[in-house]
Amino acid sequence: MIGGDNLELSFKDLSLDAGTVGEDSSKILKWNLPLKELYKLACSFYKEKSGKAIHLSYEDNLKLVAFTQQAAHGPLDLSKAPPLGMFDVIGKDRRIAWQQLGTITKLQAMEGFIDLLDRLCPLFKPYVEAIKKDREEKARRAEQEEIQRTEALAAERERQEELARLESEKNREELHRRQLQDALNQQTYHQFKEYAEIQFPGNPEQQAVLIRQLQNEHYHQYMQQLQAQVATNLARLKSLSDGEEDDTPTAVVCENGAAGAIEPAAANEFANANNAKENSQFEFKEQCDSDNDSGDYAVISPANMWTKPDIKLFKQEVMAGKGDGVIRVNHGDTVTVKVPTHEGGSCLFWEFATDSYDIGFGVYFEWGKPPTTEVSVHISESDEDDDTIEEDDEVICAEDLECGQVQSSQMSSAGSALGSRNPISIIIPIYRRECHQEVYAGSHTYPGEGTYLLKFDNSYSLWRPKTLYYKVFYTR
Repeated sequence: MIGGDNLELSFKDLSLDAGTVGEDSSKILKWNLPLKELYKLACSFYKEKSGKAIHLSYEDNLKLVAFTQQAAHGPLDLSKAPPLGMFDVIGKDRRIAWQQLGTITKLQAMEGFIDLLDRLCPLFKPYVEAIKKDREEKARRAEQEEIQRTEALAAERERQEELARLESEKNREELHRRQLQDALNQQTYHQFKEYAEIQFPGNPEQQAVLIRQLQNEHYHQYMQQLQAQVATNLARLKSLSDGEEDDTPTAVVCENGAAGAIEPAAANEFANANNAKENSQFEFKEQCDSDNDSGDYAVISPANMWTKPDIKLFKQEVMAGKGDGVIRVNHGDTVTVKVPTHEGGSCLFWEFATDSYDIGFGVYFEWGKPPTTEVSVHISESDEDDDTIEEDDEVICAEDLECGQVQSSQMSSAGSALGSRNPISIIIPIYRRECHQEVYAGSHTYPGEGTYLLKFDNSYSLWRPKTLYYKVFYTR
């Protein structure tokens, strides 16, 4: 039997008084845990460990059971309690212990159970602390995972935005490229169509394929020339901005477009994508204006060049007499094919190939009325030939990496020596071409009246002669 003194001692340690009745148990904390949650942990610990890790006396077990009954059902009401058997001693002891708890609230009964279990079993509090730490660790991990998930979502969103921006920029650049290419194609279509009709008479499909190939080659060459112009003029602007003085006069080829004159709208559309290009084009325009005041041959458009794979067929046609001819260019020699402009033509076309080895090739234009309308071939054995471009005092040199910059003293001496020689402009600088692997072809719109100088340079070769196959013709 449980004495009343023992029960009274168990209630003196209760920290909750009657004033807590009616309060929300979720707001009542004990050991930094809600009271009801802590009570559930205590009941679970008592059921699992009783008789195993903990061994309590009969009276202590009665007290703990009484607290659980009070917490579950409130104060004992004997009128509602079921009758006990005559020999149910344990039931009577439990009912007496429950009855002696009096009118304490359910929350007080929960706290009484927790305090009593804590005093009777030292392992209970470490058990609760371990559960708390485990929950805190889980909460910390969950928070960290949430932060990582949020950061990953933000990074993915930024990546998608960047991809969308790049895609939009790519589409905009592609639109500008197509507009520019369409403008170029409209200007060169008739010239390329005439050339394709000559190459594949009566075959519209082959003509269309060749026209597309020529237009693509023309576009890429135009872009390369434009980029080279931009780089040259940026370097010049930089030197001027750094305060460098340039007393050496430099003649400039002013280009209004590719294969004739590109529409200003298309050129401006492309120039909007590159501020540096705008500056360079503005500078070119000023130079063109100043050159136009001094003569009629200052402005010249760039040439078009492309390649064809059918080199064997081309050589067979030339050898069969369907072309202009075959020339042997000895080592150290330079062959110049002079082609006068024709009054019935507007554009010159050329094609050439070699056997086994490459050869240097360039195109110049000699201004003035041609003395003859016949195509002629001249062979020079040195770079000091009278027809070479380096000795001409009126040469207009644009982006020629081989001829270099003409000094003032050289120009004055050459001018006094040559006097009335016709001026010569560089259309294509001489560079070595891999024409033993592919047929090299090109075209240029007449800049005016004069003579084209197609130069095939083998001066760099010390012992190898080259066999040259070439064709030249004009279109209206």
